[in-house]
Amino acid sequence: MAEKKIIECVPNFSEGRDMDKIKQITGAIESVSGVKLLDVDPGRDTNRTVVTFVGSPDDVIEAAFLAIKKASEIINMSEHHGEHPRMGATDVCPLIPVSGITMEETVIYARKLAERIGLDLGIAVYCYEQAAFSKERRNLAYCRSGEYEGLRKKLSDPLWKPDFGPAAFNERSGATAVGARDFLVAFNVNLNTTSVRRANAIAYDVREKGRPKRDGNSVTGKIVRDENGETVMIPGSLKSVKAIGWYIEEYGMAQISMNLTDISVTPVHIAFDEVCRKAEARGIRVTGSELVGLIPLKSMIDAGRYFLAKQERSAGVPDEELVRIAVRSMGLDEITSFKPEDKIIEYVMAGNGKPNLAGMSLKEFMDTTASESPAPGGGSVSAYLGALGTSLGTMVANLSSHKRGWDHRWKEFSDWAETGKYIQNDLLKLVDEDTLAFNEIMNAFSLPKKSEEEKKTREIAVQEATKHAALIPFKVMITAYGAFDLLKKMVKDGNPGSVTDAGVGALALRSCIKGAYMNVRINASSIKDSDFALKLITEGREIEEKAEADEKEIIRFVEEKLVNKI
Repeated sequence: MAEKKIIECVPNFSEGRDMDKIKQITGAIESVSGVKLLDVDPGRDTNRTVVTFVGSPDDVIEAAFLAIKKASEIINMSEHHGEHPRMGATDVCPLIPVSGITMEETVIYARKLAERIGLDLGIAVYCYEQAAFSKERRNLAYCRSGEYEGLRKKLSDPLWKPDFGPAAFNERSGATAVGARDFLVAFNVNLNTTSVRRANAIAYDVREKGRPKRDGNSVTGKIVRDENGETVMIPGSLKSVKAIGWYIEEYGMAQISMNLTDISVTPVHIAFDEVCRKAEARGIRVTGSELVGLIPLKSMIDAGRYFLAKQERSAGVPDEELVRIAVRSMGLDEITSFKPEDKIIEYVMAGNGKPNLAGMSLKEFMDTTASESPAPGGGSVSAYLGALGTSLGTMVANLSSHKRGWDHRWKEFSDWAETGKYIQNDLLKLVDEDTLAFNEIMNAFSLPKKSEEEKKTREIAVQEATKHAALIPFKVMITAYGAFDLLKKMVKDGNPGSVTDAGVGALALRSCIKGAYMNVRINASSIKDSDFALKLITEGREIEEKAEADEKEIIRFVEEKLVNKI
């Protein structure tokens, strides 16, 4: 199943002193239900406020536009003064892909936002970073050159024609830069020293920029310069990393303070381990680390997998356990308690959401299913059966990965366990999606039907909702069927003492698929698009038949092994 698309938006507004105006801007953001406001950081001296919010791409674009519109109404740039460079009421507005979305897709959204600002608000917009249309405009400082005071003259120059909006000076709102950039993680590594000089030496070892090259002695030698008089640098070991050493009096320790500007190039766990190596080479120990701001869940999951792999342990464990492994391995809670619900973007976003079915206890799910409400029903229960069946296969893989005498096979079984975990997670999402799909049908039936036009609109809505409701259990079938390979492998080659667990998993999977197919058929019977309905029923039947054959094959293996044990 596709990962949910989430992007972050970090607009900078040219107002840091009037809290009423700032609240009006953030209120515009919070008026969009699909976004979550994460941080508001006003600066009096800079007279600038940095706002951070996240959500689905369309919702974030809407919230950003409303905030920029509000800023254009209440901020008068002709009266603005502050220490920070700026050229507009909304100075910059970068979009950052967080999960389930590529940079290329994010660029499309950034340009879509920029076009809307230019057309609807009459503000000149320059696209920067990844969203830039030219190499020069990738650099934000270049786009902002001359600032607000030089904007009138700049806009009269054809070379400075905006990417979107009028090439005319907007005295009140100035101009805005809209961009797309990688997610930046602020990450500090703690050292068992108070020496800023030694911390800086480690920072220079790892940061991409590195350190100046010197003649002779690497510390006191003369700095080498090229033919243009520029300092020649010796690059550090980590790409897309900026770093400096400093002393934090509050903590009584020195730190390596890093900005990881592209975590797809250098993720946090690689940065942490590299600092450990460079510190040890200088006789210094890393004692822990500190995450400043938020981090995507994937970064923590990847870190957990990395450290488990170093131990030759299976990574096919729940996400929560992978996060705990990452926190313990990097000492993220040395200075302050690391609370995933406050530090991981996806968890922060889910914090105010209503409890879902997948998040209920077994008893809560059972009691909710047994209530008078028709949902959750057979579709959700079928998906949950599939998740349980798959989890049994995952369990056998995890047990096999650290079975005594099988140490050389840990990676083989870890890979199988991870496969199982992905299928489990997808099926758990479908537990809720099935119930949501049913609710969509009920909502469609509740639409008014007084006029002929309303009747037509209602009928279209009912049919679309019914198609969606038929597709969800079909997805359950496809997803659950993918777990049969795992169970076959575990029955044949997994931990012999757990063969019956894999057998029970096969029974659950077959029941899941058969139950889901019943739901496909009952929903398909109400679909007027006969080609659509027939395709679902035909392909669903094929999956059901293959599931029954695979289940019989697995149970036969189980029975054979049980006979041999007697």
